[in-house]
Amino acid sequence: MDDSFHPLVSRLAEALRPRWDDLPERAPLAIAPDLEEVRGELEGEAMLIRNQLLCCRGLRKIHLETARVGRHLDILHCVMFPDPCFDLPLFGVDIVAGRGVVSAAIVDLSPTDGPLPAAIAADLEAQARFAYRQPRELPVWGDIFSPQVLFVRPADAREEDAFIADVLGFHDVLLRALARTEPEPASAAGSLRRLEGQRRYCRHQRSNDKTRRVLEVAFNPDWAERYISTLLFDDPAAPSP
Repeated sequence: MDDSFHPLVSRLAEALRPRWDDLPERAPLAIAPDLEEVRGELEGEAMLIRNQLLCCRGLRKIHLETARVGRHLDILHCVMFPDPCFDLPLFGVDIVAGRGVVSAAIVDLSPTDGPLPAAIAADLEAQARFAYRQPRELPVWGDIFSPQVLFVRPADAREEDAFIADVLGFHDVLLRALARTEPEPASAAGSLRRLEGQRRYCRHQRSNDKTRRVLEVAFNPDWAERYISTLLFDDPAAPSP
């Protein structure tokens, strides 16, 4: 199997990784050896999944997944999960490309406690955003996203370039907020609300039957449940006092 990914997947992954080098108190997170690189088969086509996990001050987990199913489906999935003691949103970006065409590209800073913090919302609204020709509708559970969510089908190479720029804009808004945000006590009402809000976000994401079906066919239902519940969208533990 050719282990290369669609150019948009590779280029975005390569653009994100260097931005994590200087995160405060950056450290790798342990990942089960059998989940760091996963190889399987889906309907006769080889399947490859690669995962990277990090954490830093203010972010309990940074997860970057790149996947390839046969010759015709490439995926990038990245979520930066905040420590609930920090009043920060979740950064999430997904790309789905099939047969050389990007069918879906989404990025958001998703709040876990009511609206986005005012400074973050203002920073996002001040960002220039490309006028894509093919916006997409959110799924039925899309109320977990912010009003600023960007969900599109990039129509050509110019729009793919624009999507990378827009993703990095969302990402850099989060990093600026991370630099200026101080934690609240674990027992504070805001910390507890954000904890529950992040758990709600993960529950909704785990309800994505399309992801589950692909993993169940390629591997088996037990493995799919473990992968989704412990790696993709694990519930955050209650913060330590």
